[in-house]
Amino acid sequence: MIGPLPPPSATGVRIAGDHYQWMIAWQACITTLREHLNGEPNPVIRLGVEVDGAGNLDDVVLYRRRPPHTYRQVKYAVDSSTPVNAAYLTAPSAKGGPSILSKITASWRRLAQPGDAIELGFITNRAPDPADPLIAGRDARTGLLLPHGAAGGPSSRHGRARAHWAAAAGLTEPDLLELLALLRFDLARDPVHLQETVALTMLVTGLRADPPAVAAGADWVAKQVRDGHRVLDLDAIRHAVDELHLQTGPARTVVSIATLKPDPVAHQAHHALDWVDRFDGNDAYSKRRPKPPATWTGLQTEIESIPGHLGGAANVVITGSLRQATAFTVGAALRLVTSTDLAVVHRGQLWSSDTPYDTPVMPTIIRHDLGIGRGLAVAIEVATPITNDVLSFLHDRDLPVGRLVVLRPPSGTRDNAVRGPADACALAVGIRDAVRREVRGYSRVHLFLAGPMGLALLLGHRWNRIAPTTIYEDLQAAGYEAAFTITA
Repeated sequence: MIGPLPPPSATGVRIAGDHYQWMIAWQACITTLREHLNGEPNPVIRLGVEVDGAGNLDDVVLYRRRPPHTYRQVKYAVDSSTPVNAAYLTAPSAKGGPSILSKITASWRRLAQPGDAIELGFITNRAPDPADPLIAGRDARTGLLLPHGAAGGPSSRHGRARAHWAAAAGLTEPDLLELLALLRFDLARDPVHLQETVALTMLVTGLRADPPAVAAGADWVAKQVRDGHRVLDLDAIRHAVDELHLQTGPARTVVSIATLKPDPVAHQAHHALDWVDRFDGNDAYSKRRPKPPATWTGLQTEIESIPGHLGGAANVVITGSLRQATAFTVGAALRLVTSTDLAVVHRGQLWSSDTPYDTPVMPTIIRHDLGIGRGLAVAIEVATPITNDVLSFLHDRDLPVGRLVVLRPPSGTRDNAVRGPADACALAVGIRDAVRREVRGYSRVHLFLAGPMGLALLLGHRWNRIAPTTIYEDLQAAGYEAAFTITA
């Protein structure tokens, strides 16, 4: 067991801060590579690290083929004693110099050229102060303090905060709002979260993403800076990927679907669905059904529209946070018969529909005859037993179901029953084949899922030649609810 660590030395803090910046720069390198591989119309063409001429927004600079270029300041803190708020942003430096906000303002005035758009970013592992009127209204989707920060008149809390910020920055209030329309606050990016996000970006770009690979990328950036190479172009990044032996597969078109919490890579997605505010519940654990006026039918329409946004992409990866029914339905919208290779990141691994496996894994089958209709209920209990819950639900709702078929991995029901992508593909094929046999003589399938989200996605991807299928979402104590219906 690891106990508390001693306080870091000044050198240790400086090294940690540098590594934090190199990690952010490496993520920008991978974004640059992704954009070129995926045919982004206005890709990043080179990356600057501590470049000249950008003021204090020089830590990481993304130069695109045409504006807007993106200028970022990176601030690392050893602890959370100083949150991001007005006091932190507007106070003079420890040596009595300009405040952070004043420095950002000066850089903005230097960088903003007539007719050219720019983007500004402030990235830190410091947490936002929930008591600060402007910071508390930050939009999690964009990182901007607007539109909430512009609300209220001069005497309101927002108005008084704006006046304070404007005075500290030497700006008029209209100029402050113009700055805040460009300045993204990327807050609470602690090193562990940053490493996970960088690894995810590498995975969807077809690169190794184990901890040594992530560290190797950040170390490569550090070496370039030490050697005086402050501008890194696409050829240099490609050479680094080859030199570090990082390439493992194709770059994938990203589809972001956030239902439980914001997706940290949504801004890199080719197509994104942000449903966080459309699901009922106060946190990721309680969000299980749409919040009116959102409906399952409306959400399914958006899922079914996904292929039309992808331009025929052959390699697709799903990111975000999805429960079982949504994951299955997304997989069905991008079914194998459409010649799409579908993948999802699961516990740091890329579970892809084209992962090789030896033979299908045939599930254990348990049948419960109910005899009250021409429907077939299928309970797939991989991670946890759900048979009793499903039987109670079927009886309570008096659904027209003639039989419940329970399918389990041959090794038994447990949360680690599926060990990796090959197991997931093999089990998905085995379950599908078993359902094809069991459904003969039945007109509809009622599907209940309890397993890894990645397995639900891969199963939906292969769900064809079966019968029209209604997928149910687990509402915990409230039982189940019919969510989506697909033809199969």
